[in-house]
Amino acid sequence: MEKVGESNYIRHSGEIGKIIITGIVALGLMVSANAYAEEGVTDTEIRLGTVLDLEGRSSALGSSMLKGMQAALKGETIGDRTLSLLSENDSYTPDKTVAATQSLIEQGVFLFMGNVGTPTASVALPLLAEKNIPALGFFTGSGILRPDQPLIVNYRASYLQETAAVIKKALASGVKPTEVCAYVQNDAYGMAGIQGVLASLADEEGVDPIKAALNTILQKTGENPERNGLGPVGVYVRNTFRAREGYDSLKQWEKAQGTLCKLVVTVGSYASVGQFIAYAQSKGESWTYSAVSFTGADKLLEVMQRFSITDRVMISQVVPALNSNEPIVSEGRSALGSDFNLISLEGFVVGKLLLHGLKQLEETQQAITRENFLKVYAAQKFELDGLEMDFSEDNQGSDFIAITKLDKDNWVVMNESTWQGWYK
Repeated sequence: MEKVGESNYIRHSGEIGKIIITGIVALGLMVSANAYAEEGVTDTEIRLGTVLDLEGRSSALGSSMLKGMQAALKGETIGDRTLSLLSENDSYTPDKTVAATQSLIEQGVFLFMGNVGTPTASVALPLLAEKNIPALGFFTGSGILRPDQPLIVNYRASYLQETAAVIKKALASGVKPTEVCAYVQNDAYGMAGIQGVLASLADEEGVDPIKAALNTILQKTGENPERNGLGPVGVYVRNTFRAREGYDSLKQWEKAQGTLCKLVVTVGSYASVGQFIAYAQSKGESWTYSAVSFTGADKLLEVMQRFSITDRVMISQVVPALNSNEPIVSEGRSALGSDFNLISLEGFVVGKLLLHGLKQLEETQQAITRENFLKVYAAQKFELDGLEMDFSEDNQGSDFIAITKLDKDNWVVMNESTWQGWYK
């Protein structure tokens, strides 16, 4: 005969067992769900971050880059998820970059995209690497993002490629290696340009003293080390417009070598580079000048117009011409309207590059994780609305470079007759 106590014990034990089993199943479901969860990704949203100069002296670059990315992402969804791009200003100042980056990390973003600048990227990237956060399409051609950087996906050609393209063509057109000089920002951005100069002279004969001087300049460390007066290079301090010291450094080189700076490669911001060119012109120099894409063609043009400079200035571009018939250019032109320029077009391309990765995951029904996202690009070739992307050998999709020259109030592609006319 069953005792009352035993019956109650069996009944309560069965209920407790059900509760335990139910709890284990629920915990298992939670673990399973969290295994596919990723920071910045919810059932309704993918949160993205960007840090740019929106208030400082290079704010035109940051504002245009942001507008381009926003235009590309407007109205786009990945499944049922909307795309939110959170932006923070750093005024092109590394200390502010650190705070802005940490703020976005704390807000939980899936990745960072379109950040502007080399000195700012140099402090942001270690913070992202610590959290395994990808960096996509940063607006910088610095070597610190290339190669062997598994968390980084670059769109654009490097500064080394841009400066080398100009110098190689100038050398082929009659410029001597001793006649190639540089005026650059005194930081990692400017030194990327010096590396380009050094690479361009690697196969030239009789340039060992020049290469030794450039290496000495590159080996200087710290904040704003003394680099003037050491070789065919003049430098200026970031976010300043004082050109005299850098100009004097180039004149010192000319005098010491008994040569002329026929080509001055500049790597800096539009305001600082423009001020230098105007200062040198006021001194009666017959130099020609080149700038890299980061300088910003539209803003540099404005500075040149202010000083009535209409010739002998080049700038390399890493996006197709604004009047190109490429589908991605036509889309950008339509989406951006009056905000359409070379910088906003690059932002638009970066936005499209992001969408390519996310839509690939959607179409193949893969979980939206950082690891899966990065795999979409690794060692792949594809077309991005007319632009060829090739990640088969590195983490940089495009090697496109066009060299343009100032022609009164416009930039036009350099032709052979101009190269010969300037340097023969």
